[in-house]
Amino acid sequence: MSTGGVRAGGVWGAVGPHGVRLVAAGLAGVAAELCGLGLVAAAAWLIARAAQQPTMAALGLAIVAVRGCAVGKGAFRYLERLAGHDVALRALAELRGRVFDALARAPRGGLREGDALTRLVADVDAVQDLLLRCVLPVAAALVCGAAGVAVCGAAVAVAGGVLAAGLVVAGVLLPAAGAVLSGRAAVRVAAERQVLAVRALEVLEGGHDLVVFGARDRFADAAAVSARRLERAERSAAAASAWVAGAGAAVQGVTAVAVAWAALRAGADEVAVAVAALTALVAVEAVLPLAAAAQRLREVLPACRRVAALLRTPPRPGPPRPVSLPPGPLSVRLLGVRVSYPVSGGGGLGEVVALDGLDLVVEAGRRVAFVGAVGAGKSTVLAVASGEVAPVAGVVLLGGREASSCDPDAVRAAVRGLAQDAHVFAGTVRANLLLARPDAGEQELRAAARRARLLEVVERLPQGWDTVVGAGGHGLSGGQRQRLLLARALLADPPVLVLDEPAEALDPATADAITRDLLTAAGGGTLLLVTHRLAALEHADEVVVLDGGRVVQRGPHADLLARPGPYRDLWDAELLTV
Repeated sequence: MSTGGVRAGGVWGAVGPHGVRLVAAGLAGVAAELCGLGLVAAAAWLIARAAQQPTMAALGLAIVAVRGCAVGKGAFRYLERLAGHDVALRALAELRGRVFDALARAPRGGLREGDALTRLVADVDAVQDLLLRCVLPVAAALVCGAAGVAVCGAAVAVAGGVLAAGLVVAGVLLPAAGAVLSGRAAVRVAAERQVLAVRALEVLEGGHDLVVFGARDRFADAAAVSARRLERAERSAAAASAWVAGAGAAVQGVTAVAVAWAALRAGADEVAVAVAALTALVAVEAVLPLAAAAQRLREVLPACRRVAALLRTPPRPGPPRPVSLPPGPLSVRLLGVRVSYPVSGGGGLGEVVALDGLDLVVEAGRRVAFVGAVGAGKSTVLAVASGEVAPVAGVVLLGGREASSCDPDAVRAAVRGLAQDAHVFAGTVRANLLLARPDAGEQELRAAARRARLLEVVERLPQGWDTVVGAGGHGLSGGQRQRLLLARALLADPPVLVLDEPAEALDPATADAITRDLLTAAGGGTLLLVTHRLAALEHADEVVVLDGGRVVQRGPHADLLARPGPYRDLWDAELLTV
């Protein structure tokens, strides 16, 4: 029963790290079989010897041996099941991870979804049977068979040879015949299972599409045909298994009778005959699982070969080494950036353009505000700069380095801030702030809270910094939640700070005060600020006006107000609301 084809594919690599557990399971199985053999041999000797009415002292050791072997057989069998299933499940878990990685690097179009499902579920599960029903029974059968021959040979010399012949028939010839008889059926079962898995998946997951094209009945009939073919293949395999099992029982009985007859012919007494016959019965029984193991091996080998072939899939070329970002405030450049989103409507698919070939340069350390009507693309600019949205065209540069070639974690660490969907977690106010900088001290917490106008809120809370708030800011007003989120963004103090409507839920006076402080505070990194409040933008280094995903105006606040245009229109509209 060679498993070389499986070994070559690397399936055994998933078992290797758990080799100690596999050996422990094998030893426990061997010990259980030996205890069973010892139990029968000791019981046979005890019963036959007791019939001769010896003294009780002559039977004492046999009584202890019977009890010990009976307890040991159950205990070791339990340990074998426990250790065997433990190593099988651990190996399956590791193998599933390897198969998943292999599927991920397999070329597109190489496997359909149903084939991938078969590899990941049915084929991988075959490894469990390979360990529990093929590998472990072989070890137990070999040791127990050898021990049975030794016991029979010790009782009656000629009986050992007869038992060895019976073991060859039960452990070699019978498994070989069974493997031949069930071979074709096993191959058919494995193939039909794969076909049925694919066709069932097509019907289940593609049901709506099949109904639209009027093909559901045709595909369902094909799946039903596969199910019937699988049933016939399994019936053939079951018939072969039944024949092998019946032949094994016959070989077991014939071997026991032949051993007893050989012992009687050799002139052995009744005690030796009983021991030899019953030992032969148990020894042959221990090797009978080899026939089922050979049949199961024929069934699982195709699945293991498919998994092995998949594991040999060469890895895709790895991505180039990520480019590092320079320290300190970073410049932000968007060159020809286009961002669009697919939408459905009007009987077909279309797209909404959020940024349309945007060119924008923000030098390091500058404070730039983005304004415009709803849907102008302001929030998308921040999302592209922070790496949350990948443009369909164009290039994003951070500190002169292309963002797509940088480590994503480094980009997220360098460009941080306050988005409209920022979240307040269940926990204390202090814990929510420290998410931005776990090593921040008390003075840094207070400074960030003071800039966000959060300090006065904290001082009024029941437990101050240790007040617990619910998920999403439950227990805080909208304005208090907004200040907490802004303080967290300020505490992070990243090289590029992006703020999307940081004072949206606050009254106009407080919102303008916070915006003014953000634009005038000393130090800090580059600031990209989206706001609909224009009153404090006189302190911005530059104001960028967006419309339809394009820059329509840019410049200092005073210069933009000095000439007619979209910015002055926004300013006039804001004055009307005061």
